[in-house]
Amino acid sequence: MKRRDFLKTSIVASAAVMGTSSVLSANETHQPNDRRKVSNMAFPEKRPLITYSDRPPLLESPRSTFARGITENDEFFVRWHLPDIPTHIDLDKFSIKINGMVKKELEVTVAELKNDFEQVEVTAVVQCGGNSRSAFTPTPGGVQWGSGAMGCAKWKGVRLSDLLERAGLQKGAHWIGFNGEEKAAYYKTPNFVRELELSELDDHVIVAYEMNGEDLPYLNGFPLRLIIPGYYSDSWVKMLSNITVTDKYKSLFFMDKAYRVPDNETEGETPDHLVKKTKPITHMNVKSVIGYPENGMKIYHNSHIVVRGVAFDGGHGIDKVYVSVDGGKSWDRAELKRENGRYAYTEFRYTYKPTKYGKLQFMAKAVNYLGDEQPFAKDIPWNRGGYKYNGIDEVTVEVI
Repeated sequence: MKRRDFLKTSIVASAAVMGTSSVLSANETHQPNDRRKVSNMAFPEKRPLITYSDRPPLLESPRSTFARGITENDEFFVRWHLPDIPTHIDLDKFSIKINGMVKKELEVTVAELKNDFEQVEVTAVVQCGGNSRSAFTPTPGGVQWGSGAMGCAKWKGVRLSDLLERAGLQKGAHWIGFNGEEKAAYYKTPNFVRELELSELDDHVIVAYEMNGEDLPYLNGFPLRLIIPGYYSDSWVKMLSNITVTDKYKSLFFMDKAYRVPDNETEGETPDHLVKKTKPITHMNVKSVIGYPENGMKIYHNSHIVVRGVAFDGGHGIDKVYVSVDGGKSWDRAELKRENGRYAYTEFRYTYKPTKYGKLQFMAKAVNYLGDEQPFAKDIPWNRGGYKYNGIDEVTVEVI
């Protein structure tokens, strides 16, 4: 199916699929909900994934995805904010506009991006700011993601700085606004627009048209997506169609109201006491997720189990990953595989031979080069949006 005709084919996601979720009971440990089932239906260009909504599409990758370092396009998570996504994109006519405080307004087609600018690649993790939101208690509002609202891909495109240089910045230019083609169903609903300061840009920030060697999947932002390595995905605007340069910050709902945490993140808040001073979420914190084994698996006594998973942060790089089998009383270092750069997943492996029958819990925690370490879930302050959860991951299996 051609991507330009993607949504001419209906997306089927029934209410029955939405009912596959289950809720953690009160006596279970504080972890992201890992009991939701993969749907028995698939969206175009995707294998069956955990489905929360079909309009807008909200799809989560299962835990098994994180047993390897690169996430395949057809199992990459999907997160849209607004329900009105174009049903047809003519790639020959689609262009990205660069305007505002520039010396020359530009309108660049995808073909011109590929032919008239230097092509660059960056491997980077993209993660929803609300990933693992279901681990917070009390549960904040929003999509009740498990740990699968994230993925790592090889992105190819053009440096944003090269586009801005071609347009030329006027004196006093300070902010850049980005928006794409998703629209609200109700005219009073604000459009999804994000802003960055010019000082936040570097050569890793690109406008991408490829993902893992293929055109961007439609549901992941075809034909163009903004890539900001190290940042949460709310800044990675999909179906990017407009870049506006300004001298002053423009007040925006998705900057001023949504995707914000307490300015002092160690303070935390409660539903009855919301802090007044907040800030936008930007750089990702250190995190690891076990991809294998999965919760509830049965493994054989005296077999050799290889625990596999991924770790990442906002770009400082992962220094160490530890695994515990005794509830966090002691920790062993896992083997690491680093081959895709500091913004990508670092894969980890840990071999273990179970000598006792019954329940066995694996725990994983990552430490980055700054010394930042994943905390226990109980030590993570609550916030109203359920953002930036990065508690030590846990998987429980049964030894038979």
